[in-house]
Amino acid sequence: MTQPITGSDAGTQEAEPAVRPAPDGATSVLSRRYRALTLGSVSVILLIAFEAMAVGTAMPAAAEQLDGVTLYAFAFSAFFTTSLLGMAVSGQWCDRSGPLQPVVAGIAAFSCGLLLSGVAQNMAMFIVGRAGQGIGGGLIIVALYVTVRRAYPEHLRASALAGFSASWVVPSMIGPVIAGLVTEHLGWRWVFLGITVLVIPALLVMLPALRRAAGGPPDGGPVRFDRRRIRLAVALAAGAGMLQYGGQELRWLSLVPVVAGLALLAPTAVRLMPPGTFRAARGLPSVILLRGLVSAAFLSTQMFVPLMLVTQRGLSYTQAGLALAAGGACWALGSFTQSRPNLERHRMTLVRAGTVLVVTGVALTPLVLIGAVPVWTPAITLSLGCFGMGLVVTSAGVLVLRLSSPEEAGGNISSLQVCDALMNVVMLTAVGSAFAAMGGGTVAGHEVTSGVDIAPSAFVVVYAAATVVAAVAIVVAGRLRPRAGLPVAPSSGAGVVRNRP
Repeated sequence: MTQPITGSDAGTQEAEPAVRPAPDGATSVLSRRYRALTLGSVSVILLIAFEAMAVGTAMPAAAEQLDGVTLYAFAFSAFFTTSLLGMAVSGQWCDRSGPLQPVVAGIAAFSCGLLLSGVAQNMAMFIVGRAGQGIGGGLIIVALYVTVRRAYPEHLRASALAGFSASWVVPSMIGPVIAGLVTEHLGWRWVFLGITVLVIPALLVMLPALRRAAGGPPDGGPVRFDRRRIRLAVALAAGAGMLQYGGQELRWLSLVPVVAGLALLAPTAVRLMPPGTFRAARGLPSVILLRGLVSAAFLSTQMFVPLMLVTQRGLSYTQAGLALAAGGACWALGSFTQSRPNLERHRMTLVRAGTVLVVTGVALTPLVLIGAVPVWTPAITLSLGCFGMGLVVTSAGVLVLRLSSPEEAGGNISSLQVCDALMNVVMLTAVGSAFAAMGGGTVAGHEVTSGVDIAPSAFVVVYAAATVVAAVAIVVAGRLRPRAGLPVAPSSGAGVVRNRP
């Protein structure tokens, strides 16, 4: 896979391509030309985010009523496993015919999955619905990133992606609360059925603008559908599913699916990513790897904070949850900061600074295990890390769009999202198993079911692993700039430089 880079990135300066005004002089993603597309896209992501935040609250009631507690973890792993497949398919689809069809198909699959889970009469049917939601979510998120590449001019892409990040703020703060109220007063089914109804207006707002701005194949012409890549994506999803299944229990027999899962994951992941991703080759491969590393490290950090505060410092679950409350706003603030036009020339510096903030937040969070440290310390450390994540995650998306030619944008964005999801699956499985081995309980999807007494060392192991992974990201962050001195090739927008095969 070629790795086009901007001409300015090839030099020694950090200056980016000159800002080109939009055809109508638009200076905002909410300008008349882009308003419907922006609002529709943000609304769709908002609903996906709400479902992701709300499902954990509704799941216990669903599993109990459907007599499926033993299959509880599969309701989570089914979503993540099929989303990997959806992401890979979406990238191919976008490069062949544009993002319109994948967005529509993704919303249809997501809605059908919600509907199926909402009316499920048994746990198997519920899990199939969750799998449909995963496929739809994977199709949508990649296609919307490609839409940003095709529909928005260079100087508005960072703002558009910042809007995507901001879409997770409100759901992360109030999603579980609303889901709890709906589950308690209306029943868990309406957590799924209600979102199904809300998806339709968002699609109607977005569809005309999407067809007008990003319909049809990419500027470089359609790309041949790579069946080999789809087969690899199926193998990757199957491997991720087996890894999650085997990592849920500490039994020797569980090593069988773990080993089989890793045997599928390792070779297929290498083939699905741009060449050199897992050895941090300069340019696009390092951008993709960096985001996967910081996402995995920070997700692991957040996941264990409430349990740590409850079991080690005696807080209630409500009080512990407050440690996460400010994080969403800080993440959005970081994403907003990186979208400022005057910071565009400092894109690489923003990514490196954000990575350092993430490492700092991850490393300092477990200090709360020390009794003399104030109990509100994680609220500060996580806010610091969230601000850094806002800088890194959105900037990485901007860089991938910039380092991709039109006909490769879908495949590269697919690789970015697949790497994120894959790193999360592997990291959560690894730290969850380590946590259980140190006396911390068992892992069940997103949730950790703890014993009565959890040794502090179980949390230390988790945060030590997360800190190491985040620290590796600092090294990778120094390799984002592609090699200099390569020949320039024409491209829409700014000139690009392609790496030789």
